Amino acid sequence: MNVAEPAGRPLRRTARKIVSTVREMHYWQRRMMILRMAPDRYLPAPHRAPETYQEFLVRTSAPLLCEPSSRARLAGRPVS
Repeated sequence: MNVAEPAGRPLRRTARKIVSTVREMHYWQRRMMILRMAPDRYLPAPHRAPETYQEFLVRTSAPLLCEPSSRARLAGRPVS
């Protein structure tokens, strides 16, 4: 058994936590940018349904967020 092995475990655990934190921050930054750039944000009445097909196409031109299946969410996959 290597003496340095037990000392490396906390370092690996800390590195994993840092990587996880950076991934989560990247996810939320991306999500915030998508929500900020959504065309619905700049409409006078975003809660109303589109009146024309053209308006519908403009509203859905933003990247759509696809949710994973319930099985994937239970496994820990985030909604992106």
